[in-house]
Amino acid sequence: QVQLVESGGGSVQSGGSLRLSCAASGHPYMPYCMGWFRHAPGKEREGVAIIGIDVGTRYAVSVKGRFTISQDNAKDTLYLQMNTLKPEDSAMYYCAAEYRRSKCYTALEDADINYWGKGTLVSISS
Repeated sequence: QVQLVESGGGSVQSGGSLRLSCAASGHPYMPYCMGWFRHAPGKEREGVAIIGIDVGTRYAVSVKGRFTISQDNAKDTLYLQMNTLKPEDSAMYYCAAEYRRSKCYTALEDADINYWGKGTLVSISS
């Protein structure tokens, strides 16, 4: 069974940076894509960024230019570098992995993804 474990969340001031990590294990093959999603209280879950064989890298408009998604295949680890953080970036951040190739094209928008981590909390103070 696929396991995704996030780390790196925390509390920082507005304008600061954090780097989230997601360690993947339990599947013999690489997923077709992986992504980061976030969920803040009172808001809908939002796709933040996705990286994949076919889709390359894609970002939500709200984070483009500030966040960078990357992966180290040798370490089976996904990263999200978050710079110039804003209070509205505060949320629980989830890592996700998709093994259905066609689903990657819409995953950022519909979050229809196979596997999810348990999340790491990011809190940005003004």
